[in-house]
Amino acid sequence: MNLDHIKRVYLLGIGGIGMSGLARYFKHLGCEVRGYDRTESELTQALVGEGIAVSYEDDPNLLPVIYTVPSEDTLLIYTPAIPQDLKLKNLLLEKGCKLFKRSEVLGIISGSRFTIAVAGTHGKTTTSTMIAHVLKDTGYDCSAFLGGISTNYNSNVLYGNNNVVVVEADEYDRSFLTLHPNIAVVTSVDADHLDIYGSEKELLESFKLFMGKVVEGGTAIVKQGLPLVGDVSYSNGIKSDAYAENIRVEDGEFYFDYIAGEIELRDIHLGIPGIHNVENAVAAITVALKLAIDPEKIRIALSRFAGVKRRFEFVVRQEEAVYIDDYAHHPEELRAFLLSMKKLYPSRKLTVIFQPHLYTRTRDFVDGFADVLALADELLLMEIYPARELPIEGVNSSWLLEKIALKNKRVVQADEVVKIVDDERPELLVTVGAGDIDRLVKPLKKVLTNA
Repeated sequence: MNLDHIKRVYLLGIGGIGMSGLARYFKHLGCEVRGYDRTESELTQALVGEGIAVSYEDDPNLLPVIYTVPSEDTLLIYTPAIPQDLKLKNLLLEKGCKLFKRSEVLGIISGSRFTIAVAGTHGKTTTSTMIAHVLKDTGYDCSAFLGGISTNYNSNVLYGNNNVVVVEADEYDRSFLTLHPNIAVVTSVDADHLDIYGSEKELLESFKLFMGKVVEGGTAIVKQGLPLVGDVSYSNGIKSDAYAENIRVEDGEFYFDYIAGEIELRDIHLGIPGIHNVENAVAAITVALKLAIDPEKIRIALSRFAGVKRRFEFVVRQEEAVYIDDYAHHPEELRAFLLSMKKLYPSRKLTVIFQPHLYTRTRDFVDGFADVLALADELLLMEIYPARELPIEGVNSSWLLEKIALKNKRVVQADEVVKIVDDERPELLVTVGAGDIDRLVKPLKKVLTNA
């Protein structure tokens, strides 16, 4: 496929974070772009506002005929998350059209560029966004395809004037194996997506294959302690090739020192909170130094980094109430987030609203979720968000709740949450999850600020 010939692009599942990035990229190139998604969202509304047509009906009659005719001018992209019986997809296949996975297109886009790819079962979105920001802010520049909306740039795709691209490398459906990075970062390999891989061993094998995709002469930067062999190791507090020490909170802000052999950067201010984000910053600094970026410019860039929407995002930050929203949906992500909350606000009562994501993930990691959710002072547990899955008998939020060693806990329905928060006025509130819990953010902000 020659992307230079593309005039029209159609995306099935355009509302996904990765798919919407591609939609914006091809719109930026001057292509006519349209797509389908099951439900309207803030993201699809934003795409429409940018001149991209989005349909929410699985009706082949609504698809312009020109998209159904095989042509080198037309690019058809789909995400594996769409149902197999989607009428639009099946129509295109019946017409003999070639459909490309999102990951295949990303592999083609990045194939001719110097690629920095960030992989990991968690941490990859913030780390890749942080790296892209450092490259932009220091003047090094890059393009980027991100798995979240960067707060600094209010987008999940960035456009650069050089040949460098930063890519979030997604392990779901082995998508990251289409990439050939010059620099690869691996943040974590905790068991996840077992509905796809079947076992933790198979997941790890896929990460090893990803490491094998690093080009000759390239660099693999791997978190210390992972069962992978890289060129550079990094960590928080543990001596490795690059690590953070003297991590501290001053006036509600995180500071740390960066050590890498003879290189020492002291008193770095991180623009976002979180112990885990300090570790992400160590990876970002290591990449930037590999590119010979000036250390003082890196320091300034990290202080200016505003994070990623739905990753430790402050929604309300007042004396009487603090409310933070986060995307964490794996026990270890959740643990890092809640421990950071307790470090940041040690004297406040922590109220957690959590929505489990997927029946299989809840089943596979129920003990891990039970252990980490016990860190809350009060827990409001929503029903499991099914996404692409059908229910599994016996796997529900009441089953999970019974396993949590916490006194103040209950299962709540989505339509109860806002009233509970309005009545109880928690001093430190977090909403956490990867489903549709983000729909509660605006109404919760409204009641907490009396807006």
